[in-house]
Amino acid sequence: MKYKHTILIADRNPHVRTFLKREMSAEGYQIQLANTGHEVLKRAFGHDPLHLIIIDPDLPDADDLDVLKRLEDRVPALPIIIHGFVSEYNESPAVSGAAVFVEKGGKSIERLKVVAAEMLQKTDPRYPGSLEDKRPPQGEGLHGTG
Repeated sequence: MKYKHTILIADRNPHVRTFLKREMSAEGYQIQLANTGHEVLKRAFGHDPLHLIIIDPDLPDADDLDVLKRLEDRVPALPIIIHGFVSEYNESPAVSGAAVFVEKGGKSIERLKVVAAEMLQKTDPRYPGSLEDKRPPQGEGLHGTG
């Protein structure tokens, strides 16, 4: 059984948003889309649960680093993958914080899938493949230690 995690994908380019939605939906995730900084913040601080954000902070209506700083202030914290170009965010202190950076490129979708799964495993013990799934049931696996 796959767990339904909701990922917010934010990018100013509608073709990138559509591509990422298709690829991440195929992995079993529920996807929400945003194309402005205002939409990202509205959804991140809204009532509908989110489990992860994939964002290119170069959004049309906001200072990219301001959006990242405001997302870092969210309680509870929300895992963030920054999907952008290294040259734009290489020295940014906001990028070196809680977010993971995946550089945009021809095969970046494969890296995004891996990083998203790793981040969700860390934040949700029910996620398939997490340590919780590998532990033996209580009372088993402790043979001879009583």
